[in-house]
Amino acid sequence: MGKKIRFSLVYRDMWQSSGKFQPRKDQLERIAPAIIEMGCFSRVETNGGAFEQVQLLAGENPNDAVRAFCKPFNNAGIKTHMLDRGLNALRMYPVPDDVRALMYKVKHAQGTDITRIFDGLNDIRNIAPSIRWAKEAGMTPQGTLCITTSPVHTLEYYAKLADQEIEAGAEEICLKDMAGIGQPAFLGKLTKMIKTKHPDIIIEYHGHSGPGLSMASMLEVAMNGADILDTAIEPLSWGKVHPDVISLQSMLKNAGFDVPEINMNAYMRARALTQEFIDEWLGYFINPQNKVMSSLLLTCGLPGGMMGSMMSDLGGIHDTINNLRRKKGDVELSKDDLLIKLFDEVAYVWPHVGYPPLVTPFSQYVKNIALMNLLTMEQGKGRFVMMDDSMWGMILGKSGKVPGDITPELVELAKKQGREFTNADPHTLLQNALSDFRKEMDENGWEYGKDDEELFELAMHPEQYRNYKSGQAKKNFLADLQSAKDAKLGSSTTPEQLSAYKHAKADAIVAPVKGQVFWEFQGEGEATPAVEPFVGKKYAEGDAFCYLQAPWGEFVEVKADLGGKLVEINAKQGAKVQKGDVIAYIEREH
Repeated sequence: MGKKIRFSLVYRDMWQSSGKFQPRKDQLERIAPAIIEMGCFSRVETNGGAFEQVQLLAGENPNDAVRAFCKPFNNAGIKTHMLDRGLNALRMYPVPDDVRALMYKVKHAQGTDITRIFDGLNDIRNIAPSIRWAKEAGMTPQGTLCITTSPVHTLEYYAKLADQEIEAGAEEICLKDMAGIGQPAFLGKLTKMIKTKHPDIIIEYHGHSGPGLSMASMLEVAMNGADILDTAIEPLSWGKVHPDVISLQSMLKNAGFDVPEINMNAYMRARALTQEFIDEWLGYFINPQNKVMSSLLLTCGLPGGMMGSMMSDLGGIHDTINNLRRKKGDVELSKDDLLIKLFDEVAYVWPHVGYPPLVTPFSQYVKNIALMNLLTMEQGKGRFVMMDDSMWGMILGKSGKVPGDITPELVELAKKQGREFTNADPHTLLQNALSDFRKEMDENGWEYGKDDEELFELAMHPEQYRNYKSGQAKKNFLADLQSAKDAKLGSSTTPEQLSAYKHAKADAIVAPVKGQVFWEFQGEGEATPAVEPFVGKKYAEGDAFCYLQAPWGEFVEVKADLGGKLVEINAKQGAKVQKGDVIAYIEREH
């Protein structure tokens, strides 16, 4: 019998790479026994990046969900693991040291055994502290190599990072092929290099199936010493997600590896339950494009999970670019034309900003720079005109050191704008914050929770946690769900479905895109500053409430939803808001 290969079910990432939300606590409790009975998984991913944030956005307590999902696997002797983003922990922006250290204590107490620690720049300074805190808390720290293909991402580059992570205390190494563009032969050689030097280190491979290389990559890493492979199950396997465990097991068994058997009755139950969750509500947030594999992903290197948001962004900028082209007498672009232009522009931008591995949040930054370049070039302004502080932070070194060199063009632009590059250790730029969050909880009379888990949630996701505690998150989610149902079902929406979100006393008017608030709009691309609406003003269902000027210049109408009386304004004229921010609250007339 050949080498033993174990499987890990990435149930959290299956959902994260498919759509917007995660299953609820009660759904996770229902599917755990079926996953265990399948008998083929030595590990299950139970929480991590975005899992807890989207639970809060749905009005659910993420701590209850994590504990409930971990418990049956803990009892069955199946290891649980999570994904964390190093300096960014469980969110999209940096987290202070004291909050990061608390995370590992909370996660271990909740039943999570292993933490997969990655950094979007592969900067050991962002990874090493988390390895130390995880070990101190009793967790198994898994160091991660974010895999991509570029002139600077060589075998030697990755082997050195693995050495650094192991020296810092990592007990395992994960090859995180987040876009699935890692070349199979390269990954096989890298696995052999690490395993030869560190024979006792467990190596786990995580590869998305988007461009179609991951099955070949899994065979190569297995043949060169990998121990564990991440996999998925239907109906959320393949597409931009991960290969299905049935195909993976078949391939490896035929190649002579010792692989676990699959209880197919349990597989079908888990498959049916997952489909039930999709049909109940999560399916309304799954972009159909995420079910499709695409070789085009090889050219741009963007993670498959970004395709849904990227297509939405393209839809927003498409009309604006074609309006500009019409005025110039140029041929209009189809969405496919624009998609190829975006992929090409990402390929242009990526080396200019130093080849950051295209993983959260840097994949979003690079994509956004490319998207804005397409607009500003049509406007005749050239490239790199519309970059926010987050994009510049990546370039300037505030999030860590990029693997390559920043192009002289951007160095000179930074100098002209008075921006300074830094070599400082990123986590030293942040001040500890737990004392302020403790004060807030004390003032609100909120409990810190078992093992300080509620304190941790507030500190990690402040705005989402506050909305969860006030009940507004549930109201927002029900409105969001109903909007998605209306769009999908049209006139077939039932009175019972409508009543599910009309029960709330006040509805939040939420920003559909990032942008700047204007109260009046003249058309032809101009907004008129105006006196803000007064509290008490009444709106009919579907009335225009305000307008947002998106970063790409387009004006987006924000409707008053079901109408009613304006009871609170949260954004002033000209205020800049993020997608999902609450602009105002309207109370329906009864």
